Amino acid sequence: MVTTAPYGAWRSPMDARTVAAHDGRPAFVGMVGDEIWWTAPRPAEGGRRALIRRRPDGTEESVLPAPWNVRSRVLEYGGQPWAGTVTARGPLVVFSDFADQRLYACEPDSGASPRPLTPLSAVGRGLRWVDPVLCPERGEVWCVLEEFTGERPTDVRRVIAAVPLDGSAAQDRSAVRELSDGRHRFVTGPRISPDGTRAAWIAWDHPRMPWDHTVVMTADITADGAFRGIRPLIGGSGDPGSAAPGGGTGESVAQIEWAADGSLLYVSDLSGWWQLRSIDPDTAADGAARGRALCAAREEEFGGPLWNIGQRWFLPLENGTIAVVHGRGATTLGILDPVTGELVDAVGPWTEWAPHLAVHGSRVVGIAAGPHSGYEIAELDTCTGRTRVIASRHVDVLDPAYYPRPRARTFTGPGGREIHAHLYPPHNPDHTAPEGELPPYVIWAHGGPTSHAPLVLDLEIAYFTSRGIGVAEVNYGGSTGYGRAYRERLRGQWGVVDVEDCAAVAGALAEEGTADRARLAIRGGSAGGWTTAASLTSTDLYACGTISYPILDLAGWATGETHDFESQYLESLIGPLAEVPERYRDRSPLHRADRITAPFLLLQGLDDVICPPAQCERFLAEVAGRGVPHAYLSFAGEGHGFRREATLVRTIEAELALYTHTFGISRPDAAPLELRS
Repeated sequence: MVTTAPYGAWRSPMDARTVAAHDGRPAFVGMVGDEIWWTAPRPAEGGRRALIRRRPDGTEESVLPAPWNVRSRVLEYGGQPWAGTVTARGPLVVFSDFADQRLYACEPDSGASPRPLTPLSAVGRGLRWVDPVLCPERGEVWCVLEEFTGERPTDVRRVIAAVPLDGSAAQDRSAVRELSDGRHRFVTGPRISPDGTRAAWIAWDHPRMPWDHTVVMTADITADGAFRGIRPLIGGSGDPGSAAPGGGTGESVAQIEWAADGSLLYVSDLSGWWQLRSIDPDTAADGAARGRALCAAREEEFGGPLWNIGQRWFLPLENGTIAVVHGRGATTLGILDPVTGELVDAVGPWTEWAPHLAVHGSRVVGIAAGPHSGYEIAELDTCTGRTRVIASRHVDVLDPAYYPRPRARTFTGPGGREIHAHLYPPHNPDHTAPEGELPPYVIWAHGGPTSHAPLVLDLEIAYFTSRGIGVAEVNYGGSTGYGRAYRERLRGQWGVVDVEDCAAVAGALAEEGTADRARLAIRGGSAGGWTTAASLTSTDLYACGTISYPILDLAGWATGETHDFESQYLESLIGPLAEVPERYRDRSPLHRADRITAPFLLLQGLDDVICPPAQCERFLAEVAGRGVPHAYLSFAGEGHGFRREATLVRTIEAELALYTHTFGISRPDAAPLELRS
């Protein structure tokens, strides 16, 4: 029977513990012989990442018991943390463990425990490794080494290095061979040509981010495994600070891979969209390469922002075709014929494919999700065209009738600009609202900010929509997936365009009668936390907000309070600090705290080195005594983003409590939340 009840007061079978237990997604899928391996979240085990293998007979098992945590901290956001191959003794896997960031080698079929390959370092935050490539014929693994040289977060260097597989470097740092020349601040792992004579990698330098301008470097590999003749192939001179080709902000190459014929495949946004191209390294002039497009120009992305080293949007297959993840806003898996330019998409219910592909023979394996299913591992057989789920299968944790029914929307912002968003109206088959009542809505601002919110099933969204609270995820200007021009709307305008776009969506929902104007809220984490705080200090549109692990003080963040990777991100998002210091102060929520009037919830991990708790503490000191109801919840053992089940339960329930309190919703089952003024 359908019960009439106010929006927000609906009873839902989706509780916070269920949401927390299923938080996270599979990642970093790869092939070890005929087996498929990947990392999987374990919220109930302290938020660790487990390494899982799927045998050819379909059985799945965890490779390493707790507390092994297969996760790299390079750039703090990590990247590809493992590599595997098959030897005469069975699988050999090299991985980075989160606890000490050492590389370990493991032969799981031998029964032996993992053995360390790299030493510890007492300097700064130690030695870290990511994006490994196994070279068993040389007895080495080649990967990115991130080495701290001092105590400051920017006292760091990165090079491509070779680590012996015999463990000799575990006690002796000098046994690690450095391969690249250290001329760049940031590098990806090497990609080795099919004949083993060349290596290529992506590099970039401050103040540019990898979605602004990168350089593709190449080198000859000598018989003894050294890099010789290191030179730029794509993107300029290769020297730090060199001008981008053609002026402007430059060319972003997001991924490279070698083709069987010795050409280099790469994704470049030279056209204004990340497109797949090919180049012959023998005929290209140093740094001036342009290559050739592999399919007709189309307003779609075949790549994305390089937040994690080792992301793969494409991979060549043995028959010469290329598996690609592409799309505009949403993404799909396709097979591209580089000779004819023909692109054939896989069939399936998914609207988002993660940049984690693997190939084996005629098979393509990826990670995909859709509006009615979470991320699962799917396989495309290119011979038959059949796509099927083979691992980490989505299982409905409750009747899918309680899932939201989302739809993509395009709104109009200031100056007539387009704003892309995903709308999740309240939905519960057991309830309807009283006639004439409009629902509360929460605007979700994604992190990044150079990122995007995909249109996929999110149980946290279902938690709110099944209770009668709508959600609108806004891909504000600056988001990826819509071309470089859309992405660069945020250049110099962070705290302006993102705030305006979120407000435009919220206002439009109220104006059209979709949402209750008096019951609008905003929430976000990291960069989304910034947008939330900036919104609450610049507009009275929102009745309340949830701010998670945010940036609140731009000047502090730009002068030593964050990690090296993003330490100069604000040079493009806000403007050069040396030229516009007043902008850093004027836009910071810390210095606008006197303007906040709406209740808010502030959530923070105490181990966060990206957005440190010191910023929250300064903000709270400014808010104290101003009569603004607020709550601050901090969590030991949590970093940037929450991973532990108990933390997730508490934060979800606290957020609901904020909304029920602010919106005047009666829920006897709401968790307590003390709001202080």
